[in-house]
Amino acid sequence: MAKILAVGIATLDIINTVDSYPSEDTEVRALCQRQVRGGNATNTLVVLSQLGHQCHWAGVLIDEPDSAIIQQELTQFNIDSSACRIITDGKMPTSYISVSQETGSRSIVHYRDCPEFSFADFEKIDLTQFDWIHFEGRNIEQTALMLQYINKHHRSIPCSLEVEKPRAGIETLFSLPSILMFSQDYAVAHHHKTAQELLSSLAKEIVASCTWGKQGAWAINKKQHLFHSKTYDPDNVVDTLGAGDTFNAAFIDGLLNKLELSQALIQACELAGRKCGQQGLMNLVSKIE
Repeated sequence: MAKILAVGIATLDIINTVDSYPSEDTEVRALCQRQVRGGNATNTLVVLSQLGHQCHWAGVLIDEPDSAIIQQELTQFNIDSSACRIITDGKMPTSYISVSQETGSRSIVHYRDCPEFSFADFEKIDLTQFDWIHFEGRNIEQTALMLQYINKHHRSIPCSLEVEKPRAGIETLFSLPSILMFSQDYAVAHHHKTAQELLSSLAKEIVASCTWGKQGAWAINKKQHLFHSKTYDPDNVVDTLGAGDTFNAAFIDGLLNKLELSQALIQACELAGRKCGQQGLMNLVSKIE
């Protein structure tokens, strides 16, 4: 069991399941609605907790009613939030999500009135207790300071950076973490036609992964050797929300357990596929083959 810290946001997700996506300027009835905790960093921790790790979250909590759902689920999965900054003004980030029963895919409208977790907050954490630190690729200037701090004072702690969206200046972070985890959305936004093309464009000695939908996922090691894993599709795609976060968690778990990069990639695709076959992240990990 490893002790893992993730830095990023938690959200309140309001999820409406519909038969299929409505056309513009039409009205449809939701088949069901649920409110759950979301956010990339905490999703990844929920999966890592189920994989047997001791998880801590560093982010911002606002003292308002919506925080209760978030904190309740964090407690349920034994995720420690003592490193968080708690404030009284604002509102927890909220995602309004439509899940299509027809395809299992999701569309998201996100609202936030919440400050980012800062380097000043991060600097207060005793990092010596952690075996791995994971970052969302956001809040670029402050995240750079956090990664530089780790490289200067805690170089032995491996750290990962999720690169999901094409944020301004995010490329300045690429040389700082131990491993980068790219999404297809980022790659396409930068005009890469394949995951291999993106990974091969990186500077030498960068270790990275890139997911690519139904084509699976690729990874590259320091020697610039590329590895591929196919997808492990469920019999019925139910819900893709959180599949990328599940992939990242299983990939981190594989590397912590000293799997070869290619084997960690396969494990990550297997668990992400299992996620797509069920609603939510609850009871996701029964057995890793």
